Amino acid sequence: MSIATLLSLNAGFTNAAGFLGFAVLTTNVTGHAAFFAERLVMEDWKASRVIALWMMLFLGGAFCSSLIMNHIGRNRRFSYVIPLLLEIIVFLLITLFGYRYHHSLVAREIFAGSLLFIMGMQNALVTMVSGAQVRTTHLTGTFTDLGIELAQLYKKRNMRDGELYRRVKLRGIIIFGFLSGALAGAYLFHYWSYHAFLVPVALLLFALFYDIFRIHIKRYYHRPLHRGG
Repeated sequence: MSIATLLSLNAGFTNAAGFLGFAVLTTNVTGHAAFFAERLVMEDWKASRVIALWMMLFLGGAFCSSLIMNHIGRNRRFSYVIPLLLEIIVFLLITLFGYRYHHSLVAREIFAGSLLFIMGMQNALVTMVSGAQVRTTHLTGTFTDLGIELAQLYKKRNMRDGELYRRVKLRGIIIFGFLSGALAGAYLFHYWSYHAFLVPVALLLFALFYDIFRIHIKRYYHRPLHRGG
């Protein structure tokens, strides 16, 4: 749950800051599909090509993340380290070179496309780790699942179903995390410009070290005690 919360914060922040920085929604492809269709109807081939590229980059990110985790083994500890490190590298590059963004179509392709790629990676990562129960880069599915589960909870009229209550709580935390991240992204980008992308770097580093530290603590307390002779 802690990783999902941090990554939902990260996605909300990226969505808001990415939109303010590059005028593109960078954490999902739903809106891009509609815009792609509209550009095709208007016979704007250049814009259609760019939007198709963004959608393919999101798909490519999900593919790469899945490939990496399947190669390492999704049940092995730290199987998500490589995808998160790649995310960190992209955020650092945007922080360093974002000031060079001059609103050209090529620059927007590169910067926005990079964010779409790593958000595809993150979405696939969380989906695989959670067994397809959690998404962190968009809220449509999360709101839908929450609505269904709230109806189930209401029908039972009690909180005795611990698993159902846990899922409702998780959906609520993810939604709150995404919205909080979006608010922080909009606010901090206004003041820090592209240096605001250091915040996702900090979130991802914290997620990595928190989980490593937690696993080491579990190992320490569960290792067998050796009695002296």
